[in-house]
Amino acid sequence: MKSHKGAKKRFSVTGKGKVRRLKAYKSHILTKKTSKRKRNLRRPTTVATNGEAKNLKRLLQA
Repeated sequence: MKSHKGAKKRFSVTGKGKVRRLKAYKSHILTKKTSKRKRNLRRPTTVATNGEAKNLKRLLQA
């Protein structure tokens, strides 16, 4: 079974098994956003719900 290439580029699994994702809203219309907001958007965060994490782990397994 192949891993989902689109999910592989956007998500990764941490050492503890959580799913890490990059934040959205960082590609355009950046002039009206504050420096603090843009700086916080740089950092990755974890996926919100356990159901989503479960589905993403299934897509990421090779």
